Amino acid sequence: MRIDLLTREYPPEVYGGAGVHAAELTRALRRLAEVRVRCLGAPRGEDQTHAYQPPTDLDGANAALRFLGADLRIAADCAGADVVHSHTWYANAAGHLAGLLHGVPHVMTLHSLEPLRPWKAEQLGGGYALSSWMERSAAIAADALIAVSGAMREDVLTAYPEIDPERVHVIHNGIDTEVFQADARTDALVRFGIDPELPIVLFVGRVTRQKGLPHLLRAAFELRPEAQLVLCCGRPDSPAIAAEVAGLVAELTRARRGVVRVDGMLDGRSLRQLLTHATVFVCPSVYEPMGIVNLEAMACGTAVVATAVGGIPEVVEDGGTGLLVGFRPGPDGTGEPADPGQLAAGLAEAVNRLLDDRDLAELFGAAGRRRAVERFSWTGVAERTLRVYEKLVG
Repeated sequence: MRIDLLTREYPPEVYGGAGVHAAELTRALRRLAEVRVRCLGAPRGEDQTHAYQPPTDLDGANAALRFLGADLRIAADCAGADVVHSHTWYANAAGHLAGLLHGVPHVMTLHSLEPLRPWKAEQLGGGYALSSWMERSAAIAADALIAVSGAMREDVLTAYPEIDPERVHVIHNGIDTEVFQADARTDALVRFGIDPELPIVLFVGRVTRQKGLPHLLRAAFELRPEAQLVLCCGRPDSPAIAAEVAGLVAELTRARRGVVRVDGMLDGRSLRQLLTHATVFVCPSVYEPMGIVNLEAMACGTAVVATAVGGIPEVVEDGGTGLLVGFRPGPDGTGEPADPGQLAAGLAEAVNRLLDDRDLAELFGAAGRRRAVERFSWTGVAERTLRVYEKLVG
């Protein structure tokens, strides 16, 4: 069987969980079948991996329209595939068109949903309407959809009630626990100016409304004064969220010591060291279909504090591998909390509890490692995904 896997992100151009998923699923699937990757961006040197750039005659056009231009070329090149499998709206149109053009099944993995990310309009302008149309059209027509959590499946069926529930399969994200495991070295901490002897509260994520960083920054005013707050920030979605976060970081730095900001994607070794030495990893997301980064922290033996949104409760066991903080969305449809002060207070309380009780934090970390090993292997993800393909192609 030949599978053409379509994705925007693929190593080395990975900036989020969907890119990690695409890379790890490909690696595991290639042990079972022929997989050709069709991604966006610069040329890759990997065999059977093809990269595409938007057409130059669309230079200067809205970003969503430019991605659609690249999708047309991807769809044309999928001739000969038995199945096409797309990831995120950037590649969903390519999968939809390839399925129609070549008469093969189209499988979509849904890592998030455009209707539940209204802040994307801040980033894409009118392109948000286009990205929403691409996702919706592809999802309604897809032969099978894979949701990365049970909560995500419910969101899919709510957002797109036209979809037959029988077509939506739950296959959780995975984690490579041989790669993500404790690393006692401290050279990365020293390089970033982090004291390994002091407690560390760690955030890793993009600067986007979805990841909830402003809520953690407001909570940080109430964290134990001896704790260091380490913020590993990916690129901002928009100037507005970049400015808001920069302002909060500056205000927090004036109020307390030990605030360390690291901008840009971390290399694997640095990420593992930071996760290993963190006393608490914090995921303050307002929307998270699953959250691979929580699995990465757990696999490194670190306790997690996270908001109880989306698929996070399917990963982080409240009172077992970490602490979950309640989240109630506001009525305005923005995805922001109804009471931001309450959320910040909840995050501060949970983090402080683990800062005050290091034994409990260590117990949670050890349990998180066991859960990651036992429940979330990429081999299992690939095998379950292959069964979806096989059912479609007979």
